[in-house]
Amino acid sequence: MKHLFAIILLCVCSPLCIRAQVGESRNDLSVGVTGGWALNKVSFNPTVKQSWHGGPTMGLVVRYTCEKYFNALCALQAECSWTQLGWKELIEVSDDTYQRDVSYVQVPLLANLGFGRERGGVKGFLCIGPQVGYVLGETEKRGGAWSEPLVRPNNVTMQYGKDVERKFEYGLTGGLGMDVSTRSGHRFLLEGRYYFALSDIFRNSKKDPFGRSANGAILVRFSYLFDVIRTK
Repeated sequence: MKHLFAIILLCVCSPLCIRAQVGESRNDLSVGVTGGWALNKVSFNPTVKQSWHGGPTMGLVVRYTCEKYFNALCALQAECSWTQLGWKELIEVSDDTYQRDVSYVQVPLLANLGFGRERGGVKGFLCIGPQVGYVLGETEKRGGAWSEPLVRPNNVTMQYGKDVERKFEYGLTGGLGMDVSTRSGHRFLLEGRYYFALSDIFRNSKKDPFGRSANGAILVRFSYLFDVIRTK
């Protein structure tokens, strides 16, 4: 899996910094901030019934545009964000409630392809690439009676009181968005993105209770960027 991650990283990111003969060279650097909301579920095996867990996300963005190839603006985008993921259980057989908040620092490295007005207008874009993350902390929230024995839809209770065992995480992320820019170099972005973790939060050997425990998140984000370097 680690080799697959490295191959994807090279395939996605390397072509963006190679100047093709038929493309128009660009040297645009934009930086800014981003914030939004993340809806997450953890893919457990055996299954834990859940509703969407909501949490904030915020961070910094750096985007370098290196080429315009026909109508496509090719860029490399790096981010560093704090994001609250976790899971919220759907317990229908009792009045118990359970939620786990897990805070991550996340660093995606993305290929960004834009189509539309380069400056002073609207541009749509596609971004895709690998992402790594690391757990900063976690909190359990329990409500209801929590009387023994615990009653659950499929009798899965091994996750309670169990700390995240694999703090380092990696996966793939991608999405679509809209970029509204001014001629003076200010950019306002609205984006929807999906993150699919390739690693698990708990150990998954044959002796461990879960064979799979991976994050899957939908993110809606608003970003503000301004140009630091612009092609004349």
